[in-house]
Amino acid sequence: MAAARAIAAGVPREKVILDPGIGFGKTADHNWEVIRRLEELRELGHPILIGTSRKSFIGKLLDLPVTERLEGTEATVVAAVLRGADIVRVHDVLPMTRAVRVADRMTRSGHD
Repeated sequence: MAAARAIAAGVPREKVILDPGIGFGKTADHNWEVIRRLEELRELGHPILIGTSRKSFIGKLLDLPVTERLEGTEATVVAAVLRGADIVRVHDVLPMTRAVRVADRMTRSGHD
């Protein structure tokens, strides 16, 4: 695993972030499965970064061009946060920030 190699090479463990690489060399079905199984990555003990923003697997499902994938991105981002993602990479910062704050509050302790 790349995380173990990085740590062995001297990268401090607290600096390692796991990114399953949504969209990189994967089919649409692979991407959906990665999102569904994010909780399994949590077991490795590193923060998880997910980047689904405007990706083609959303466009394929909804038959939408890249400029019309806001709601699909929001759904995948919320699902990822609910399954353990700690960091999200997005294009549409304000609406995703709002969605993530709500999703994060549902899963993690905090105050209103």
